[in-house]
Amino acid sequence: MTTTARSDAAGFPVRPGERPWTRAEIAAVREQLMREAEELAAEVDRAESGIVTQLGEAISDAGDDQADVGAKAFEREHELALSYNARDLLAQTERALARIEAGTYGSCESCGEPIGKARLQAFPRATLCVKCKQREERR
Repeated sequence: MTTTARSDAAGFPVRPGERPWTRAEIAAVREQLMREAEELAAEVDRAESGIVTQLGEAISDAGDDQADVGAKAFEREHELALSYNARDLLAQTERALARIEAGTYGSCESCGEPIGKARLQAFPRATLCVKCKQREERR
């Protein structure tokens, strides 16, 4: 555990009936998020270098027929979508890590109530409790 990390894991909020967070549990969540952040950063780098390569190839493929041009455009759009998705997940992961360090991990960003330890262990990037997430999805 880093020295800047919040050391009083028991202070992270939990829902009624849940056991308080332990230092080991918070350390495991932090480690998982850090691993995922590294993997996502590498994925973003790969996707972006692939896009640059495809753009260079697009310039040299001026004589292609319409089907080839369409297929290549589809591939570029697919790579862009993957890159945007990986960037979004990376931002969510970094935000979760920052919340752990700040001691705000586990609190709903909308209502301030506990998100729930079980929910965070299943989806450590969660920033909303189930009620607020359901309300957001209905909009």
